[in-house]
Amino acid sequence: MCVICFVKALVHVFKIYLTASYTYTFRSWPVAFRWDDIRAAGGSSNHRALTCAAAAAGVWLLRDEALGRDALGRPPRGVRSQAQCLLQQLRELPGQLASYALAHSLGRWLVYPGSVSLMTRALLPLLQHGQQRLVERYHGRRAKLVACDGNEIDTMFMDRRQDPGSHGHGLRLVICCEGNAGFYEMGCLSAPLEAGYSVLGWNHPGFGGSTGVPSPQHDANAMDVVVQYALHRLHFSPAHVVVYGWSVGGFTATWATMTYPGLGALVLDATFDDLVPLALKVMPHSWKGLVVRTVREHFNLNVAEQLCCYPGPVLLLRRTQDDVVSTSGRLRPLSPGGVEGNRGNELLLRLLEHRYPAVMAPEGRAVVIRWLRAGSLAQEAAFYARYRVDEEWCLALLSSYRARCEEELEGEEAQGPQGPAFPWLVGQGLSSRRRRRLALFLARKHLKNVEATHFSPLEPEEFQLPWGL
Repeated sequence: MCVICFVKALVHVFKIYLTASYTYTFRSWPVAFRWDDIRAAGGSSNHRALTCAAAAAGVWLLRDEALGRDALGRPPRGVRSQAQCLLQQLRELPGQLASYALAHSLGRWLVYPGSVSLMTRALLPLLQHGQQRLVERYHGRRAKLVACDGNEIDTMFMDRRQDPGSHGHGLRLVICCEGNAGFYEMGCLSAPLEAGYSVLGWNHPGFGGSTGVPSPQHDANAMDVVVQYALHRLHFSPAHVVVYGWSVGGFTATWATMTYPGLGALVLDATFDDLVPLALKVMPHSWKGLVVRTVREHFNLNVAEQLCCYPGPVLLLRRTQDDVVSTSGRLRPLSPGGVEGNRGNELLLRLLEHRYPAVMAPEGRAVVIRWLRAGSLAQEAAFYARYRVDEEWCLALLSSYRARCEEELEGEEAQGPQGPAFPWLVGQGLSSRRRRRLALFLARKHLKNVEATHFSPLEPEEFQLPWGL
């Protein structure tokens, strides 16, 4: 009996040693995958490949200039004289300096509080416990990836392909993008993991074992190497990869699906359309100009614009008690069912207006806005039932439109990796009543209400794959 106890104690001590070593010696771990491994091996990829010269600048981001306008509303530089440009630059210099100072001090702490070393130290016992749980219970494999900017990215992979379950969930990989105070050790990956999916978690630069400083550019660089690792080293096909973003993680999630449009699906949980309205809510009104400039130039988390560039299935999870991504009131507690100011509403409207502009004509948009005001699942169902939406007719209309487009565009580039490219012109010629019903059908298929707060862990049964034709 004493021998058995001694062996158990020895195993326990060995596990503790491994866990401690797991945390403190990660920087000395060998690199499992680099951003340029595929190019060095002669592989091919359909996304924007980086040359060595461009690696230091990082991966491509969707900036306001790419959308045909200047970030601050100024006329394009090409239509201004050289003297005007110089004068404009001199006028803007004090504002640029103030913006830079705000972004690299208070701004970064507010946008990425998880990178503050004091928070990491306070959470270290929880991170160690979460890491140990993923390794021992789910056979997690930790790996170090190197992004194009040199940052080392801490990842954890749980493989369920050997035991995919009755629904085959384990054959799909869910890449989890954490929020601005989230870590994979104790973050949003628990929902898809407990639902039986294969899961790949990673930490933002400057979070946990990842090196560097968090920023939109560094986050995108990290996400790029994570996706490449999933496709080329873990050998998941793009169609079997689901990207799941919670809160600020919606930025990297939409960047990944925009850059890799062949990825299977996108799930956005408690996220927002743009950071500017949320930043203005918590900062003094007199700072409005400085806040807008700082966000646009340093923390441009343009989730909605990136989302509209992805052609695949999308599901938005809106939390009905979420006061973090709500602009209903300035720092006042959110009333029960107060969802009108939730920025997820704007995210849905932007997505539907981009994909189905004819359906989202004034009457279609108006009815979706009224449906979004439903603060509970019961109110939502009652509103939907009042319009007597014929789901079979809606599905038949959308399916016939898609089939007609596929027949017309067969073999053409407009087909895209997910079928006919958006926007779709379906709904032209419909009566106002039918257009409203179709708009409600599409809204309900793309957004699901979850009765929870922003920081409540998502229940495994609430994590679902998006709807698709």
